[in-house]
Amino acid sequence: MNISFSFIVPVYNRPNEINELLSSMVELDYDQPYEIVIIEDGSSETSKDIIKSYKDQLRISYYEKPNTGPGDSRNYGMQKANGNYFLILDSDVILPKNYLSEVAEFLSENFVHCFGGPDDAHKDFSNLQKAISFSMTSYLTTGGIRGRKSTLGKFQPRSFNMGISKEAFETSGGFGNIHPGEDPDLTIRLWKLGYETALIPNAKVFHKRRISWNKFYTQVNKFGLVRPILNHWHPETSKLTYWFPTLFIAYSVFSAIAALLGYWYFIGFWLLYFVIIFVNATLSYKSLVIGYQSVVAVSVQFYGYGKGFLKSYYYIHLLKKVPEQKFKKLFFSK
Repeated sequence: MNISFSFIVPVYNRPNEINELLSSMVELDYDQPYEIVIIEDGSSETSKDIIKSYKDQLRISYYEKPNTGPGDSRNYGMQKANGNYFLILDSDVILPKNYLSEVAEFLSENFVHCFGGPDDAHKDFSNLQKAISFSMTSYLTTGGIRGRKSTLGKFQPRSFNMGISKEAFETSGGFGNIHPGEDPDLTIRLWKLGYETALIPNAKVFHKRRISWNKFYTQVNKFGLVRPILNHWHPETSKLTYWFPTLFIAYSVFSAIAALLGYWYFIGFWLLYFVIIFVNATLSYKSLVIGYQSVVAVSVQFYGYGKGFLKSYYYIHLLKKVPEQKFKKLFFSK
């Protein structure tokens, strides 16, 4: 297959992030033509002037539309794109110079209609961003990428760093209107259609993620709310691991009560886990501050996700509520 790439990037009120992303694209070491499609999703602060400044360096198509959410904006961009393989990015990522060459090399040797890549913290990110990145990617938390081998099968790409062929997009109909959760939903529907997915380990992006504790909590809480909805839609994908943050909250409460009653060894396991988090993060970033903030980030991640998961499970699976009616804020109107 002769692959022609189109980057698909929805943006909402983040011109500075688009500037950083495009600046990194200028440095890509890929020597074949590729297209960048940017979709302004109803922004009040547009990226138009930023994009104009790159018109002589990059091949960019720019579209403005009403706000209908990132999933629908990606679909819109893929419908407008000229390529036959779409590389979907969030606006808050930065690309290493070898990103596109790594993707092209992998697909030339082991073509797959949908792939995902890992993310990491850039050396210039703030301490908070690095701590949140650690929490969301480490093997020591539930947020890490499971199985970092480039085998085909059941890897679930995430839309901050995801590729999908034009064929798979047209066959599946693209992303749904839920957000977050539109990316695993699309992946599961692709599996049902017979398409395979893969992880490309070297196709890494630097992902800023959230830049405050409140925003990070809101994000992971929504992740927790979404998972029982996806399990309701696709029950065959349910896993015990999705319960881990909720069970962790329950164990934390239990161990605290047990400690008050004189049974200290339960809370000892809890403390040991966070000591391991602290040491691992401190050594990874060579910073005691990031080590401490990583402990906070993991706590926020587990509490936010676990609380959201339990709430959503209660309403969707026990009370049998309709997701679109009970959790309206998770769904965009097209």
